[in-house]
Amino acid sequence: MSDIGRLAGQVALVVGGGGGIGRAVVERFLAEGASVGVLDLHPDGLADVAAARPDRVVVVGGDVRDPEAHERAVRTTVDAFGPLDTCVANAGIHDMWARIEDAPLRDLPGAFHELFDVDVLGHLLCARTVAGHLRRTRGSLIFTASSSSRYAGGGGALYVAAKHAVVGLMRQLAHELAPDVRVNAVAPGATATGLRGLSEGTFGSGGLGDRPDLLERIAGTVPLGFVSEPADHAALYVLLASRSEAPYVTGAVFPSDGGVDVRRSGRHPTAPHPAHESDQTRPPTPVARGEA
Repeated sequence: MSDIGRLAGQVALVVGGGGGIGRAVVERFLAEGASVGVLDLHPDGLADVAAARPDRVVVVGGDVRDPEAHERAVRTTVDAFGPLDTCVANAGIHDMWARIEDAPLRDLPGAFHELFDVDVLGHLLCARTVAGHLRRTRGSLIFTASSSSRYAGGGGALYVAAKHAVVGLMRQLAHELAPDVRVNAVAPGATATGLRGLSEGTFGSGGLGDRPDLLERIAGTVPLGFVSEPADHAALYVLLASRSEAPYVTGAVFPSDGGVDVRRSGRHPTAPHPAHESDQTRPPTPVARGEA
């Protein structure tokens, strides 16, 4: 293990760490001296992560909706590196801004369960699995939320509701696990990742790769004027994982969204005024990328 860095000697588990923001967190944790276990559904991402630092990374393939996958990830990480200090629950999917009135009524239950099972149940299962381990080390649990956990428009009804639920879950767990475990969230805004939507064949399917002009349009709604990269958020996870730098922080949401709070009438001043746009052409509000 590295003996330098803000997380020197720590052991972390990143759920949804094979790509996107999760991958950036893994890389930053490694740079700060931690050893890291990674749970992810996608084999290619896991192989890349494992190849980069085989001495300080172990990987587990599995679905975050499966309790056994979480148990395997924790067991593999602890067996390889020792007691767990930090866990990041990051996996998520999006609904690609699907409007509720466009959703076939009979498709809604299945779409609801798919999105909430990944974005909310996945975090809940992660928390239940690591809680005892983090109590013993007085560690840190970090959720990836979203600017959509505070504002409408960053997705459709399913995504925005799920991200609000993530923050509610985080706050309740901060209450239940105190004083032993600090529980917080990072709420990224618009980020260039491979975030995917719901399963093919349902409303809300597809992914950001299917809409090449979208990120440029979103950038026009962000006060700072650009869409972030995953690495732009990673330092906040290091801060929250650090016992020396955030020892008195729990139940907090750290926004990293380019200044959504200071938008004028929901738009960057240089963007076209909503009165000059139709509802169909108006660019969507920035969204968080919590996808591995």
